[in-house]
Order: sequence, then structure tokens, then C-alpha cells
Amino acid sequence: MPILGIMVSTDKHLDHLIGLAKAAKAKGHEVRVFLTNKGVLLPQQPRFLELEGMDDLAVCNVGYEAAGLKGVKAPLINEKGYATQTRHGEMIEECDAYINL
Repeated sequence: MPILGIMVSTDKHLDHLIGLAKAAKAKGHEVRVFLTNKGVLLPQQPRFLELEGMDDLAVCNVGYEAAGLKGVKAPLINEKGYATQTRHGEMIEECDAYINL
């Protein structure tokens, strides 16, 4: 199964993220999302829940804490999903295609 990686560094394009991720899943792709910089704010938006069912959702834990969200549970992000940029680098290597938003 092809793997699509999506890195999001802005909090302005949640609709694009949802559309891309859902379209890729519908085509049979595995979808992995890494949120960094201002992208770590996206889980606080109600529509973020539309990403339920994606294969891997992760937030940069340093960016999450810097945004003042330390101790705030991000919806759909499991404990392993609070990751470092090292995890982001691994995701890039594992993906067949990679998109930056």
C-alpha cells in the first residue's frame, strides 16, 4: 500500500489537509500526518476530528509545548503521537510521497 506523508506547519489549511487525507485514504493509501510549528494548533479546531481513521497522526511535542498546550490532550493523537523531529525525519523516509502544507 502506498504511503502518503503530509507535514503541516500552518494552522490555516485544515480544509486542505482533510481533503487530501480523505482522498488518499479513498484511493487505498496509508496516510501519515505530522504537525509542526503552528500546525500543532490544528487539533484544537473542531474539524480536526474529521481526520479520524488516518494511519498515523503526530504532533511535534516541542512545538506543542511552545504553543502553550503542555498537558492539553490533542484529539486523535495517541501517546506515541507526541513526537520529535526525529520521528518526522523517519516519516519522510518511510513515505512514497510527501506533501508540505
